[in-house]
Amino acid sequence: MSRSQIHPSSTALPRVAALAALSALALAACKPEPAPAPAAAAPETAATPASAHAFDGAINAGDFAEHVKTLASDEYEGRAPGSPGEDKTVQYLEAQFKRMGLKPGNGDSYFQTVPMVETTADESTVLKLDVKGQARELKFGSDMVLGTRTGQAEVKVDASDLVFVGYGVNAPEQKWNDYAGVDVKGKTVVMFVNDPGFHNQDAKLFEGKRMTYYGRWTYKFEEAARQGAKAALIIHDDEGASYGWEVVKNSWSGAQFDLPAKDDPEPRLPVQGWITGDAARKLLADLGQDLDALYKAAGTPGFKAIPLQAQATVDLKSTISQKSSRNVIARLDGAKRPDEAIVYMAHWDHLGDHADKGGHEGHATDAKAPAADTIYNGAVDNATGVAGILEIAEAFTKQTPPPDRSLLFVAVTLEESGLLGSKYYVAHPTVPLNKTVAVINLDAMPVIGKARDMTVIGYGSSELEDILKPIAAEQGRTLHAEATPEDGFYFRSDHFNFAKAGVPALYAKGGDDLVEGGTTAGQQANSDYRDHRYHKPADQFDPAWKLDGVIQDLDALYGVGKVLAGNEQWPNWYEGNAFRAAHEKLMKAAAK
Repeated sequence: MSRSQIHPSSTALPRVAALAALSALALAACKPEPAPAPAAAAPETAATPASAHAFDGAINAGDFAEHVKTLASDEYEGRAPGSPGEDKTVQYLEAQFKRMGLKPGNGDSYFQTVPMVETTADESTVLKLDVKGQARELKFGSDMVLGTRTGQAEVKVDASDLVFVGYGVNAPEQKWNDYAGVDVKGKTVVMFVNDPGFHNQDAKLFEGKRMTYYGRWTYKFEEAARQGAKAALIIHDDEGASYGWEVVKNSWSGAQFDLPAKDDPEPRLPVQGWITGDAARKLLADLGQDLDALYKAAGTPGFKAIPLQAQATVDLKSTISQKSSRNVIARLDGAKRPDEAIVYMAHWDHLGDHADKGGHEGHATDAKAPAADTIYNGAVDNATGVAGILEIAEAFTKQTPPPDRSLLFVAVTLEESGLLGSKYYVAHPTVPLNKTVAVINLDAMPVIGKARDMTVIGYGSSELEDILKPIAAEQGRTLHAEATPEDGFYFRSDHFNFAKAGVPALYAKGGDDLVEGGTTAGQQANSDYRDHRYHKPADQFDPAWKLDGVIQDLDALYGVGKVLAGNEQWPNWYEGNAFRAAHEKLMKAAAK
């Protein structure tokens, strides 16, 4: 509810009742059949029981829980782009922004249409290998996953020579080129995930334990395409990827989304995918190579690519559809400098309903025979982030005095498909990037209780940390880097597209050192989520969540925006940061 734009008749409603009513209206607009029942009131995870809770504009656990519970409900079908679940999601968000009195953030619309190509690979596809004259077959899902970003319904690779290219990295500034001395045009390259120093634990290579962009699978496919390869396969390992094979299989199965090729400056491979570590080990053994020895060799300076005595053949058929999805954008105009904006961002999408692929036990419909759960609800990832920007938006509408600069609240689509919604927004910003002061990203917020610390992913990057540090200190918390920089989380969320364009970005949330249980409890909770719920149907809303910590996080992140929206500061990247030059270019453009 805005301080000035909502009529008294609407603000007289208790907040939970208003939210439920708007949710029902949004759901009713999504489909012709009767709307589902409104979401239940928030559980008693806040200081006040849900039955007594009313919207008052403060960031609080009851409101946060209500948003998450609704967005992660089965009614929203896992929030897949292009699905009925998308319609429900974006209409819910529009209804919430309207309720708060926020303006449309894209002209006269709350929506920004993101063109997309939906590609669904035929999962009966077999990757055929000729290994020294012996036929081998790798099956989709159990041995490998494949996809194409070409937008073509059929892509063929015929007897393409395999070449092992180490980590698939070409980094001149590191004096490292895995493609040196080898021609891979028309061939299938096989490579490891992560950086060259990772598996050998060599702190002298690249940035030591911290993953660089060269370690990300997205980069590796792009570089293979630049080198002229016909196909590329990444060898999976749990540690290098930072997740198990099931995550890869779930993420690459079913509909895959992409921007049209014309909207993507990066080159694309005809075929790309992953193979399991076990499949790779057997293949290499048949070729007289040892997987463990290759890890050591590929992480040694001077490594040379190894042509393999094998060929790959695949006939990849896919169902192709031209569709669109939507970013949802709302705006609160600044009182003094409305042309300058701080962006709060979270991705609303998740993996949808895999009903056509079976599922996992979860939503039991019969005590004797629990139903297979096929809905990837995405409660933590990322209904928590979306709920967070809604709560922060609410707080800004209640702020007195009002902010001098504008606030933009952007719920982006297609994050799970390669950060595509934010990529499209950065290419088509509704506030020019040279007028965008900073972006604050919320993704997979922790719901495990209060922590004594706060994790800044990519710690040591920008002056936004100088603003966050005293705010966290007032909460009795310290800032530090992520515990596992080798996982490359900095490159795996939507702020990264803003960072590449030069806009200072902050991605921070509660740390592992819990008030109750310390780092042991925090690490166990995070490992449990990663191993049992991340990108699985089990990522569901849980009334037992401890929400006091995430509310503290939201207060801190709101505080950063409040400082920036109330002064004339233009934070920069720290000296030596790779994105500083891009930011200074933006500032020069703004000064003209």
